[in-house]
Amino acid sequence: MTAFWLCVGFVGQAAFSGRFLVQWVASERAGRSVVPFQFWVLSIVGGALLFAYALYRRDPVFILGQGANLFIYFRNVHLIRREAAAAR
Repeated sequence: MTAFWLCVGFVGQAAFSGRFLVQWVASERAGRSVVPFQFWVLSIVGGALLFAYALYRRDPVFILGQGANLFIYFRNVHLIRREAAAAR
């Protein structure tokens, strides 16, 4: 079971780190700093996997940090969707 959780942790970290690559490429293409929607999707995926890994490890510091971050990521997605709906 440990190998499974190590995979969860590494995949979560890869998704979480990948969001910065997505943000960098989007900013380079736009010629200015932007935060694309995919950044928030990768934040949620990576954060959720890291949160699950933290629960498995029973690490209260990691659990609190990832749990609080997930709230922020979901809130940002909600705000983006609300703004898009209002624009339509």
